[in-house]
Amino acid sequence: MNGAAKLITDNFGYKLFSLLAATLLWFASVDDSGVVTTVSVPIQYRNLPKDLEISSDVTDEVRVEIRGPSRKVSPASLGDVVILLDLTGINRPGERTFSVAENLDLPSGVALERAVPAQVRLRMERRLRKEVPVLVKFGTPPPPGYVVHFHHVLPATVHVVGPESRVRAVAAVETDPIDLGDTMKMEEFSVPTFVSDPQVRVEGSGRVVVRVEVVRKADPDRN
Repeated sequence: MNGAAKLITDNFGYKLFSLLAATLLWFASVDDSGVVTTVSVPIQYRNLPKDLEISSDVTDEVRVEIRGPSRKVSPASLGDVVILLDLTGINRPGERTFSVAENLDLPSGVALERAVPAQVRLRMERRLRKEVPVLVKFGTPPPPGYVVHFHHVLPATVHVVGPESRVRAVAAVETDPIDLGDTMKMEEFSVPTFVSDPQVRVEGSGRVVVRVEVVRKADPDRN
């Protein structure tokens, strides 16, 4: 056997195993670098102006398609990834558009393929505070033979806050439905208030106390 043949045949099994292992590692590294996954990334805001409100219906998160090594696109590796929109410099009402690609900070080695939506447009309005009445909403009526004689709300009004155009459209807030199914006398209920526009909020705790008197229909002492 000549020297070249001996060089090949010596430890042939070990050499073949090493070659196969190296080949598999190469394919694995090539394949791993191209893992594509889709995740939802939350939107966060920085430096929101004190006297302005976001009035547009903006999604809370964006679906992004990213490519990178599997260990870097796992849920654990992407747990801290956010789309951070910096509102510095916005000091008046109007619209402002942000690119998701420019405001998405991905780990090293991970690339953005696409985002849905690719842009986020914010509409800014002046913040408005307004006093509105509280409307009492009853759920289950009193037992048979009983009626609500009167009800009183404390406080009778609350303040709502939010984007100017949306606050102006709010005429009143209402309580959660009050169940009177077991009420046959004077009772007090502590209940939250609700405003239908999700961009408008009730200032403070939003809770009110409703005093309700329920009497018999035929009570001769009542008018």
